[in-house]
Amino acid sequence: MRSLAVVMMLLAVGVSTAGAEVRTKVVEYKEGNTTLEGYLAWDDAVKGPRPGVLVVHEWTGLGKYVKSRAEQLAKLGYVAFGADIYGKGVRPSTPEEAGKTAGIYKGDRALTRTRVNAALEQLLANGNVDPRRVAAIGYCFGGMVVQELARSGADLAGVVAFHSDLSNPSPDDDRNIKGKVLVLQGGDDPFVPTKDVEAFESRMHAAGVNWQVVQYGGAVHSYTNPDAGNDNSKGAAYNAQADHRSWEAMRAFFGEIFK
Repeated sequence: MRSLAVVMMLLAVGVSTAGAEVRTKVVEYKEGNTTLEGYLAWDDAVKGPRPGVLVVHEWTGLGKYVKSRAEQLAKLGYVAFGADIYGKGVRPSTPEEAGKTAGIYKGDRALTRTRVNAALEQLLANGNVDPRRVAAIGYCFGGMVVQELARSGADLAGVVAFHSDLSNPSPDDDRNIKGKVLVLQGGDDPFVPTKDVEAFESRMHAAGVNWQVVQYGGAVHSYTNPDAGNDNSKGAAYNAQADHRSWEAMRAFFGEIFK
């Protein structure tokens, strides 16, 4: 009887229980002459326009980790699109290659903005996305990228950066940010020390941005990624508690900006 009651309740609010499934699709798109390959995820049980979330990968490029995050977002009822900043087939396999590739975009923020805006256009072109309710999230390198997207003046409700590079060579561009900003950092991250966090906060204050920074004690860089291992002494390691807390913080943030 309880199962029947649950089914009736779902039907009453317009959610189909038949054939509900997260769908995924590899999407090839262009930025200039460069071919990019993104990853779309959505729940086909959800009907009508819904919020869209752009997801930007870490320094190794669009791979299984960010794809799994896109699928998690789809299960929450969002349309999620995993951006490809590097280009089709460009997937660094070593830290050295990843550092060199990510460095291209860290050093050329204009190129970064062009690439991420191309991905945003793909998300907005999806008929299931409500263009008034769109956000972007990014991990490590991707956190820097979504900040650049916001600084480009993109019409976003908000951005979320997880264990992100917080540098900004063009501080005046912070005034172009239209949505809210949530930054979720490891409190012991040696790659983004306290002085970088404080500099970010000062820039947000000066630009009049609606912002929030949360730091998780005991967490270092890459704390959301199980593939980072568990040795904090390396500067990057998984932290299950911080991973869970940061995901819940993002969900609460979305609940606020997508009202």
